[in-house]
Amino acid sequence: MRIGLMGYGFGGRYFHAPLLASLPAATFVGVVTRSPERRSELAADHPGVPAFDDLAQLAGAGAEVVVISTGLAGRQALLLQAFELGLGVVSDKPFAQDAAQGQALIDAAQRAGVLLSVYQNRRWDSDFLTLRKLIDSNALGQVRRFESAVERFVPDNQGNPTGGGWLRDLGSHLVDQALQLFGPVARVYAELDRLPAEGLDREFFVALTHANGVISHLRSSALQSAPQPRFRVTGDAACYTVEGFDGQEARALAGRSPATDGDDWGAEEHRNWGWLVRGDERERVPSERGCWPQFYQALATAVAGKGAVPVDPADAVKALRVLDAARRSAELGQVVHLQNE
Repeated sequence: MRIGLMGYGFGGRYFHAPLLASLPAATFVGVVTRSPERRSELAADHPGVPAFDDLAQLAGAGAEVVVISTGLAGRQALLLQAFELGLGVVSDKPFAQDAAQGQALIDAAQRAGVLLSVYQNRRWDSDFLTLRKLIDSNALGQVRRFESAVERFVPDNQGNPTGGGWLRDLGSHLVDQALQLFGPVARVYAELDRLPAEGLDREFFVALTHANGVISHLRSSALQSAPQPRFRVTGDAACYTVEGFDGQEARALAGRSPATDGDDWGAEEHRNWGWLVRGDERERVPSERGCWPQFYQALATAVAGKGAVPVDPADAVKALRVLDAARRSAELGQVVHLQNE
């Protein structure tokens, strides 16, 4: 797989480039960025990986697929340009402004006959993989409530770099995980705290009632100094709770990668494992190894025509419908009902 990257800001530099450079089944063709600062960072991080001025140059260098990791406002135009050049696309999240725009992008990719996927890397977080294993093994019994939170204290980043607000940005992950675990949503209630000037949300609470009866409570904040557990999942047999965040992000921000860490990449220390709680009894649950590189391994298989893309963009549109409903709910101050296809 010959793959390139569009954008070398925070997401492109730390969440994509280290994985692309480490993947045995891929050639990291180059990065599209005109910023002298970004080009200098690229040269220091990945010597020999070229920088290009635009997508046409990247395609001319032989790229088959491009990862679009730029601000939300201009993302749609870049995806459409990539389709016209015959490039397959991995879109960073949020995939689109809303569900209608997301579906339009899927339709455009199908007309162009190119591959399209969405980078929902949090499906390969250690804590999420551990939770899936517990649910699949019925260790929790019948789950009735799913609580999921990503809360940080970053007052200088209240609106987030994508320009879409925290609901679109981190909500894309939290809603996707809830849908993966518990299926379609029937009702949505949401509360948003917005920045007065920009109108972007910096905190949100979303309550989902799934069609199967499970209740999901999803929270995120840019202004929380005392975050709640990452997950607290309550079943009729036990509860699973885990603090903190998957360690792959911290490793990437520290300049490490699957290439530098080898088999240790994604492994969680014992002290970061979660707890399985039954009344007064509680026991540590060994964490599954996180594996963000698996996304790109599956993508390489899809590019070779031997498998499906790692994340179906239709899943991203389903999540966008829920996020659209959450914004309507916050504006109206009432529950929004969804009709699922």
